[in-house]
Amino acid sequence: MSMLPTRVYGGVTVPDTPLITAALAFARAHSTETLYNHVVRSWLFGFIIADKVPTLQERDREVHSVAAILHDLGLDPTNELTSNDKCFEVDGANAAREFLKKEAGDTYDKHRLQLVWDAIALHSTNYLAFHKEVEVVATTYGIHADFSGPDVSIVEGLLGRDEYEAVVKELPRLGMKDGFGQA
Repeated sequence: MSMLPTRVYGGVTVPDTPLITAALAFARAHSTETLYNHVVRSWLFGFIIADKVPTLQERDREVHSVAAILHDLGLDPTNELTSNDKCFEVDGANAAREFLKKEAGDTYDKHRLQLVWDAIALHSTNYLAFHKEVEVVATTYGIHADFSGPDVSIVEGLLGRDEYEAVVKELPRLGMKDGFGQA
């Protein structure tokens, strides 16, 4: 695994690449403020958790980042990225794949594109996602942690209350569960 440049966001050390910056901008353009905060918190929580799980430490950190940041594109309030015949997870996975084909060029081969697609399409079905590749698992952990908090059994001991609160302070929840109804 190659070393990526990093930055600290919400007290969490995460990769900092041009593609991740572009993914953050794309997510912001296709999210409400509530939804944007959720996807970024999910990214940060996923890194906190995955960096503590030995089997997840050797993941492709850029794939994990992009998948987490783009995982809710299927809830795009502009409706530019959504369809009438697919669930939001598939719409989001398809939109992320198209974004990567345009923005990542040759750096995302078929395998990396599929990892991002799977992480996004399966993010709401953790009973499936936890049996997939480490990037999918790490993405799912972060999303689950944002919805459930640090005290549920799936993340218990992997996400401390102090870590959770530091991220939420940086990226407030803004009535998240009610805010999704507006997306």
